[in-house]
Amino acid sequence: MSKMAESNRLQANRQKQIYGFKLFLLIVPFMVLVFLFCYFPLYGWLYAFYDYKPPIPFSKSAFVGLHWFSYLFSNSVQRRMIGQVLINTFALSGLGLITSWIPMVFAIFLSEIRSTKFKRVVQTLTTLPNFISWVLIFAVAFTFFTSDGMINTLLKQFGLIKNSILFLNSDKHTWLTMWVWLTWKTLGWNAILYLAGIASIDQELYEAARVDGAGRFRLMWHITAPGLMPTFFVLLMLSIGNLLNNGLEQYFVFQNNFNKAHIQVLDLYVYNIGLGSTGSMSLATAVSAMKSLVSVALLFTANWFSKLIRGESLF
Repeated sequence: MSKMAESNRLQANRQKQIYGFKLFLLIVPFMVLVFLFCYFPLYGWLYAFYDYKPPIPFSKSAFVGLHWFSYLFSNSVQRRMIGQVLINTFALSGLGLITSWIPMVFAIFLSEIRSTKFKRVVQTLTTLPNFISWVLIFAVAFTFFTSDGMINTLLKQFGLIKNSILFLNSDKHTWLTMWVWLTWKTLGWNAILYLAGIASIDQELYEAARVDGAGRFRLMWHITAPGLMPTFFVLLMLSIGNLLNNGLEQYFVFQNNFNKAHIQVLDLYVYNIGLGSTGSMSLATAVSAMKSLVSVALLFTANWFSKLIRGESLF
């Protein structure tokens, strides 16, 4: 009898190993993609240690060590430029962090809509902008907000203004404007994770609260919002880790000679110094490498704070 039980146990363990191996084979293609697109490009960091000038072959470029890293802070003009770029980056990322609760609140109120058809229409209309490129969004903004655009034309016709308002060709409220465009584009998409989190909350909690006389707002405040807190904190910490990664497309299409001082974030600065008329790919690579290292440090710092405050960590 013991031999049969031992045989069954071995057979069960073998089946678990085979099942685990099959699951591993399923994730292998994704691991390969992650390596190719996330880790293999790190080989390009070598350009930061050479004086590379295309089209000279990389093998014939002179090794300069940490020259480009020290060049970033070599003179007052360069230091002021880096300082302003960092201020822009932290300001725009900070606005995103401070308002990161908006998609959660939007998802909570969206889930409370009783009409299924109306809910689907609202979710579709708010999610659709995420799939529109920033080039098309700027084209829409240009149509509406230029000096001869639709908004200025209507305001003049109603006699509200005499001179056109320079919505795009102005450096006033640049950070706030960019935040509004980004929030409009990503609100519905960012709310999807919270909607999934709401669907996973135990419905018995709502039923018990209703029996105790709780209304809709008390249900949202005491059950839905606390149930979404783990998801919110995980996304918040990931956002802190990406504090320096504002992206390029939005700021690239909206930049002009009027707002360049306050719209140039690190990613746009790397592009401008790398592919500009007098740019240096080696200097751009050095800035990008430093940005990546700082982002990793920020992620570990956020993870440490999470473990210290909440008792939970991402890894």
